[in-house]
Amino acid sequence: GPIYNHVSSGSGVPPDNHWKNAKLPTVRRSAVHMNEMQKILVVTPHPDDAESGAGGAIAKWCRQGKEVVLVVCTNGDKGSNDPDMLPERLAEIREKEQLESAKVLGLSDVVFLRYPDQGLEDSDDFRENIVRLIREHTPDTVVTVDSSNRYIRHRDHYNCFRGTLDAVFPYARDHMAYPQHFAEGLEPHNVRTVLLFRPSEPDLYIDITDTFDVKYEALYKHASQVGERSWEREERARNRASEVGKKIGVRFAEQFKLIELFR
Repeated sequence: GPIYNHVSSGSGVPPDNHWKNAKLPTVRRSAVHMNEMQKILVVTPHPDDAESGAGGAIAKWCRQGKEVVLVVCTNGDKGSNDPDMLPERLAEIREKEQLESAKVLGLSDVVFLRYPDQGLEDSDDFRENIVRLIREHTPDTVVTVDSSNRYIRHRDHYNCFRGTLDAVFPYARDHMAYPQHFAEGLEPHNVRTVLLFRPSEPDLYIDITDTFDVKYEALYKHASQVGERSWEREERARNRASEVGKKIGVRFAEQFKLIELFR
């Protein structure tokens, strides 16, 4: 059921009927064309990143009957402040948490690449793995994190971002890139769109009013990272989602950077 049953009077989140006569921005990117996509590959640096950045949209797509596959690049074995926790044990915990979260979201499949946390490199090995998955699953859309900040940024996030975009174009498209795939029956594939979550320059907004609670139910499956349910955390999250929602006249939304290819 819902993880949050009320909004306090001081929350700043308008009631549902507030949006009936909301004035929308004159110019905005619309998610209408996204209805055409049926197969989505989400590439995330660590367990829990996709849920926190795009969980509402992912849950929405799954409920629309789209095929959504999650690729988790690292094993998350550095994500603990507990001095008694062992990296191998933490990696096992986080993989189990990700699988439980996947059930809540309704994902079609989860692929674990199991690179070490803080050890993901923008390497040929990583690109080949992502290209293989693109050619195997033939997604219309690839979703990954935006890590284009100029200075301080998580290395795993940046290398996931950079390696995934390179895999989309030109590697997955080009016949001569990783020809060993063809012996496995895989063919070059053109991804139509890329969506970046946590974008520095958002231009596409997706209504998650009906899946906001699902997003946080999934996120709380990552108990090693987010701890117990917190009223204050959920209040802040609702306020943030409400601010994004105002951009398109809905109660809650997530924002993305849209990159269109081969149109």
